[in-house]
Amino acid sequence: MSRAKKVIEEAKEINNPEIDLVDKGLSSLDEVPGLFNLANITRLSLSHNKIQVVPAVLANLINLEILNFANNHIQELPGSLSSLPKLRILNVSLNRLNSLPRGFGSFPVLEILDLTYNNLSEKNLPGNFFIMDSLRALYLGDNDFEYLPPEIGNLKNLQILSMRENDLIEVPRELGNLTRLRELHLQGNRLVVLPPEIGSLDLASNKSALRIEGNFWIPPIEDQLKLGPSHVLDYLRSETYKVLYSRQMSAKPPPPPQTLDKSKKASRAA
Repeated sequence: MSRAKKVIEEAKEINNPEIDLVDKGLSSLDEVPGLFNLANITRLSLSHNKIQVVPAVLANLINLEILNFANNHIQELPGSLSSLPKLRILNVSLNRLNSLPRGFGSFPVLEILDLTYNNLSEKNLPGNFFIMDSLRALYLGDNDFEYLPPEIGNLKNLQILSMRENDLIEVPRELGNLTRLRELHLQGNRLVVLPPEIGSLDLASNKSALRIEGNFWIPPIEDQLKLGPSHVLDYLRSETYKVLYSRQMSAKPPPPPQTLDKSKKASRAA
């Protein structure tokens, strides 16, 4: 009996709602017979395998609250996934996603979405991506975003936003609408200025984090950053900066060059 099959058989015997299939050498969920019949499952961990396809029938597991597909070879997700009525945490980081299915934003209660280290950009997000108003944490680091759509401002309950190590040239003023945001990670991008509205966010307290190093900041922001994130936020609120920001946006200088060679990323593997 395979290791995966043994896990399923044991789960059936004791009616275990948490299934751990981490690092079981799986390349397909066909190798786990009976999995989709376990309707009582609340947590399914399939990280560190070599799974390429997520079958639509996964949506039969209507009691799932936590689903972890981190570190696999997944290139696309089924649209049925967003119909899971109780799913709170979805981790598909470290995969090979080039797009997300139409209607992906329909998750009714999703709180944490981790799409770190894939091949996603603003060009391949579905139209309803930013209607997930239950979302508290959104991890999009190590992808290919040059712009963050202004609809990000609709995610009113967002507390953590990670966009580190992308190709961001610009972030929208609408970030200032995220009044509950406590962590903003923008390090390692191609940013030159920040919208003044970010200065109004509560990102300077002991329980907050503003990470913006590794960008191409104009000298006044760079100078404030040397003093600390709270100094940056103070400066963003100043009238001096608001004028400077308006001038910068009107002038539209060419963006800084790309500095990261992403051609050798594991997510690009054929």
